[in-house]
Amino acid sequence: MRAIWIGMIAASALFLVGTAQASEDLAKSSGCLNCHTVDKKLVGPALKDIAAKYADDADAATMLAGKIQKGSNGVWGPIPMPPNGAVNDENAKILADWILSFK
Repeated sequence: MRAIWIGMIAASALFLVGTAQASEDLAKSSGCLNCHTVDKKLVGPALKDIAAKYADDADAATMLAGKIQKGSNGVWGPIPMPPNGAVNDENAKILADWILSFK
């Protein structure tokens, strides 16, 4: 029984690592990491700072997915975030959830 639990835990950990890597790959291919990094401001804010700002917002994932697709202006300073219309609804949600995972 113990071996089964250890196997399930290990499989879950591998799944989470794989999901995180897939999300990071999506962020790279979508151009997000051209302006953002995980832990420091580049052109746009650090992803950790975004996650911290919206940590208590139950609708944060939906709101961020919209900003990814439609762009944003004035939230983090004078430089606007351009819209990324090439990101579909499903991928925008994946990216938003990935960003919020840094809280």
